[in-house]
Amino acid sequence: MAVGVKSRDANAVGKPKQSLTGAVRGHTAGQCLAVAGFDAMNVLLLGSGGREHALAWKLAASPLLTKLYAAPGNPGIAQEAEIVPLDVADQAAVVAFCRDKLIDLVVVGPEAPLVAGIADDLRAAGIKVFGPSGAAARLEGSKGFTKDLCARMNIPTAAYGRFNDATAAKAYVREHGAPIVVKADGLAAGKGVTVAMTEAEALAAIDDCFNGAFGSAGAEVVVEECLVGEEASFFCLCDGVTALPFGTAQDHKRVGDGDTGPNTGGMGAYSPAPVMTPDIVERTMKEIIEPTMRGMAELGAPFSGVLFAGLMITADGPKLIEHNVRFGDPECQVLMMRLKDDLMVLLEAAADGQLAHLSARWRDDPALTVVMAAKGYPENPEKGSVIRGLNAAPPAGVEIFHAGTAARDGEIVANGGRVLSVTASARTVGEAQRLAYEAVDRIDWPQGFCRRDIGWRAVERENAAR
Repeated sequence: MAVGVKSRDANAVGKPKQSLTGAVRGHTAGQCLAVAGFDAMNVLLLGSGGREHALAWKLAASPLLTKLYAAPGNPGIAQEAEIVPLDVADQAAVVAFCRDKLIDLVVVGPEAPLVAGIADDLRAAGIKVFGPSGAAARLEGSKGFTKDLCARMNIPTAAYGRFNDATAAKAYVREHGAPIVVKADGLAAGKGVTVAMTEAEALAAIDDCFNGAFGSAGAEVVVEECLVGEEASFFCLCDGVTALPFGTAQDHKRVGDGDTGPNTGGMGAYSPAPVMTPDIVERTMKEIIEPTMRGMAELGAPFSGVLFAGLMITADGPKLIEHNVRFGDPECQVLMMRLKDDLMVLLEAAADGQLAHLSARWRDDPALTVVMAAKGYPENPEKGSVIRGLNAAPPAGVEIFHAGTAARDGEIVANGGRVLSVTASARTVGEAQRLAYEAVDRIDWPQGFCRRDIGWRAVERENAAR
């Protein structure tokens, strides 16, 4: 059920046409579709990754969709939407496009434009948008901001220090010892975090930040306690007042099998996360999500959009590792595979402040995604290699979402670090894992690689339960 939070309204401004959700109370998103009189919608999706392909795939299935545009998109998204040559960083151009094409809802996929305030410009122009304001997006844009919010609102998280010079940060490391975690404060595409097992590794990570390895994101660092437990991803759709639980997942951040090697943006995921029991979900809502919503409202920045809490499930319960202000990638892929309801209704409800009247339904079958990455990822991925075999029908229950791809001379080529998300749904995680790797092995891409153990924790749990 949705969880109400006493905070001020998100004040999302839409067009003067009838809302999909405004007249519906106490219904699932699917039941909203049975209510007559709603106008179909033109939607603009911003982004170009596997997350956005999964969102496009789900939005395109809505009977309420008139036209789906995407910018900048990718060849996979082009199967679901009309690709438009918009520079997402040019917020004035995005607003002008929305006015020209009579866009009813903008869905912002990645974090960078949200932190830059694109939702503010759209709302100021009277265009409905799913995504937080720039002020609310500080939850991801500054790790230090979020840690200070946790301290103020008594949200359980790791002990920490914030530093804008290397000398003080290093002194903190020497005082507390290793293992310890060093994070670039700003946006670093998932690569600004070092879980240092030795003091020397932590000191080197601090030097990397202040020497410009992550650009302006490393101008300040957060050094924090290394939490012990099992990680999980928890999602809520939010409208400034209400937080609607929206699924759980478990990501695999390390590049190599057995959780070895450097951190990445994510090498695979599965949903639901077994560690997120009903009790843990309830505690996460009460101890982390609701105080976050209250705290942001108190700061005059009520949160509207998707709130993605990265958690460590410790012996003392859930603790917040970090907040993100968009769907995870690759977690979004498995969530979209499991979502029963119409995504369009849910996203517009969040933009309209109507989530208190809705609930979301999920398929019982788990989903699992395997990321295929270009050789050299995450440090220096090789671009331009040809990927073949994508036109062959995948096994039943499998979807292949494009992430870092491009079209060249009639071929699909690698154009990024994480290139494909091969996603499967089945009765068990083990069966979904088997289907996903069967599909991976059908793809002809010698210059790509993937982990071969995605979902291992859940598979071990399934085997132990037999």
